[in-house]
Amino acid sequence: MADMVYRLDPEIIIGLDSISRAGSLAAAMGGKVLLITEQILYEGNAIGRLMSVLEQAGTSAILFDEISAQSTAEAAQTASTLAKGARCTVVMGFGGLRTQSISRMAAMTANSGTNIFDLLDGKKNTGPFIPYIAVPAIDPDPFMFANYFVTVDPRDRSVRLIKSPAGLCRAAILDGGLFMNTLAGKFATTAAFDGFCTAVEAYCSVKSSFFSDGILEQAIASYSKMIKSQTDSFGPDFLELFINAAFLMAMGSSISAPGIGTALAYSLNAKFPVAKSWCSTVILPYILERLAAARPDKMAKIAALMGEPVEGSTVAESAAMVTDSIRHYMGLLNVPARLKEFNLVLDRAVVAAEAARDLEFVSFSPYTVASENAFDILKQAF
Repeated sequence: MADMVYRLDPEIIIGLDSISRAGSLAAAMGGKVLLITEQILYEGNAIGRLMSVLEQAGTSAILFDEISAQSTAEAAQTASTLAKGARCTVVMGFGGLRTQSISRMAAMTANSGTNIFDLLDGKKNTGPFIPYIAVPAIDPDPFMFANYFVTVDPRDRSVRLIKSPAGLCRAAILDGGLFMNTLAGKFATTAAFDGFCTAVEAYCSVKSSFFSDGILEQAIASYSKMIKSQTDSFGPDFLELFINAAFLMAMGSSISAPGIGTALAYSLNAKFPVAKSWCSTVILPYILERLAAARPDKMAKIAALMGEPVEGSTVAESAAMVTDSIRHYMGLLNVPARLKEFNLVLDRAVVAAEAARDLEFVSFSPYTVASENAFDILKQAF
């Protein structure tokens, strides 16, 4: 077994109403906060509540709420300039995947002399950075505890992998209540399939270890329970399960590595106006088929974790049950099953497949993934 080196930098706070701790965390880091967020979180007064928490802690907060579902890393340049001009001591990212990646880049570049295009072109950030606090909302971030993350290059809307310096993320707050207004209907269902996809890929990765396996098995079991619950009522119990699963998935995948399914979902989301979770849901069965052939032993274990009737079945038969089960629940829950339902153009998806294949973590997939292999997955899913 290869050596395993793992360090978890941020302080992690998990639980309903844990957002109330954000003020004291920011105050301990100097108290001058750039809060980067998105306007959808004005619904339910989520932004107002967080601003109130920061104010009550005696911090000085500047609000940057110009992140949209189609924002690119270019927004990080604006936020970075704002943070530098206001002499902010901490950047807080409050929102979904785009917000988290833009917040990280703003924190990295505000005081370093490096601009976002340097990072996008692969230049290492060696200058000082502003501490970053992650407050996920809308969708969980699988790279929350990793030393890299994925962002969108404004020049061609391709995904790029950015290496982040050690110690950048000082704290992460996972509060299920923050997802109450955004996690509903089909989005809650596809979020479960999305998390399941990343967790399974990381579990089957050649980079996996006994440590990541133990964590990811719990994440997979939790996501399976969410998928099989078939519920339309997303109360505290569901939200607690969702947050716990998201935390385990992010931690396990940071020790191991996600795969081409996760990369393709990010890449399609960068190129087209469609949610990442919807893309990964459609792609998921085709990823599971490949993993069943490449890692039948692990996929058989996943079938058992899902409660499938594996007793008396061969390893190959048990492994195939995972794909069959997921397809069954996709049909039962009436989630999108084809990429063409999103009005995507298959020819334009070639570029998305190439960009996804170039993401560094894809090299840890347990089967060969060349650009044509990535595009084959998209063609099957189209």
